Amino acid sequence: MNPQDFWNGRYREESYAYGTLPNEFIAQSLHELEPGKIYFPAEGEGRNAVYAATKGWEVWAVDQSDEGKKKAMKLAENHNVEIHYHVGNAMTYTCPEPLDAVGFCYFHTPEAILAPMYSHILGQLKPGGTVLLEGFSEKNLGLGSGGPQDLSMLFTVAKIKSLLLGFQNIKVWEECVELNEGAYHQGTAWVIRAIAEK
Repeated sequence: MNPQDFWNGRYREESYAYGTLPNEFIAQSLHELEPGKIYFPAEGEGRNAVYAATKGWEVWAVDQSDEGKKKAMKLAENHNVEIHYHVGNAMTYTCPEPLDAVGFCYFHTPEAILAPMYSHILGQLKPGGTVLLEGFSEKNLGLGSGGPQDLSMLFTVAKIKSLLLGFQNIKVWEECVELNEGAYHQGTAWVIRAIAEK
């Protein structure tokens, strides 16, 4: 099954696969920033994008899933906000305006495209723009709380730091958390979190 079919199948379910509330780390981090223009690649059903819009951000989101977009637009309507949502490939999509922030929330890719994918996306940040990231650590393999079960697609502190070369005020750390995000992110999980400025 190709990735687009996989995600369309997951998002076709009536319930929101990862819930309708934003990721806790992303939400907390947004509270520390002045609202501006933010981009969420691989945004799925829109929980972080819609939350950011309710806080005054102008939001762009991209995902390869048509079903994800349908759920995201419904969620935005329910919260009386607007988001710009493009169905396509984050490797080739470019936001129409320079960005104040990018939010990576469990955006895992095959290792072969990881560096060029992140480089393309982070290149759209303004000088001084902020990157926020939460993803599964290699320590999460086999825990059953969600995420890829392919070690090469999971993160380490060193791997994330390598994606942020040239950034400033870089903070990258590993943390054990309790996830309660819909049906597919549940239980004890090891995650990597990062904040940095371009």
